Amino acid sequence: MKKIVIVGGGFAGISAVKTLAKSKLELVLIDKKQSWDFLPCLPDILSQKINPVFLTVNLADFIKKLGGKFINQEVKSVDLAQKNLKLDSQDLSYDYLLLCSGTKTNFFGNSEMKRQALKLDSIADAELILSRLEKDDFDKIVVIGGGYTGIEIATNLRQRQAKPISIIEKSPNLLGTLPQWMKDYVKANLDRLNIEVLASSEISQIPKRTLLIWSAGVKSDDYIFNLKQNKTPQGRLKVDKYLKITDNCFVAGDIANFDYRSRPLRMSIQFAITQGRLAARNIINSIKGKPLTEYKPKDLGYVIPMPNNKSCGLVLGLRVKSRLATFLHYFMCIFRSESFKNKLGIIKNLIKGGA
Repeated sequence: MKKIVIVGGGFAGISAVKTLAKSKLELVLIDKKQSWDFLPCLPDILSQKINPVFLTVNLADFIKKLGGKFINQEVKSVDLAQKNLKLDSQDLSYDYLLLCSGTKTNFFGNSEMKRQALKLDSIADAELILSRLEKDDFDKIVVIGGGYTGIEIATNLRQRQAKPISIIEKSPNLLGTLPQWMKDYVKANLDRLNIEVLASSEISQIPKRTLLIWSAGVKSDDYIFNLKQNKTPQGRLKVDKYLKITDNCFVAGDIANFDYRSRPLRMSIQFAITQGRLAARNIINSIKGKPLTEYKPKDLGYVIPMPNNKSCGLVLGLRVKSRLATFLHYFMCIFRSESFKNKLGIIKNLIKGGA
């Protein structure tokens, strides 16, 4: 029986495990966390719109039901030639490897910011921010980074905080390369919420009595950077049209750098899910000696959710704004949730107007 090791229990890893479980294979899922946290709704924890209990899945229970094994350890290194992984306390061999460990907050080598600033990579991070809000030992909130996450953090915090909130963005504009109409729409809503935007700005030191939240960028885990494979500065591994980097190693999700229409495909949940499924099917095809399938992404669009129902986005190429955009965001979140309990819990919280 072939041994398939999946590193990462996020959207890509979960999708891959469910696909691989349909075949008679030895499945091992590795993750340094014990749970899969539903990242799209983490900012909703800050506004207490959704109870975090409905945004998590225990990975050990999940894979046990599918006949696999879960190892709650961190990957330290991968030897692609020897088909071996070094974990915290053991070595692990494999026949096929699927890397989909996602990304984490990038402090860009700023040790002081890493030590003092909060981040939002998990439910534990969200609960730490909530504890600081309850402690109330600050006079203002500063969010570093004006991308999707920074805007979601700031607008959700405004739902429960009257204190000054600022977003500091290093580049001249919010939201990077997104369409100008979307930038204007978001900026107008931030002004409406009295959230200050400081573009073309950086922070050199943390002012006293300031709650600082960092969302200025992401990067891959350290073991990815140590692989002698082509990768981007963020640590995204450059994959071929089948999502491979070697004959026995596939990559899916945010750490996969897939060229699409002459540019890297953006990080997206929908792409992570479809890549996880395809990589799993290609592993099965490879084992059976069948031709591999090329990855052909379908971009359904994206939404920038803001809790005062002034969300906006592009869905199937069409502009969506306000309540419709908010509805589409939560509809997809409910659809992509893993368990019936979580789906029902999110719906009840949204109807009730809070956790």
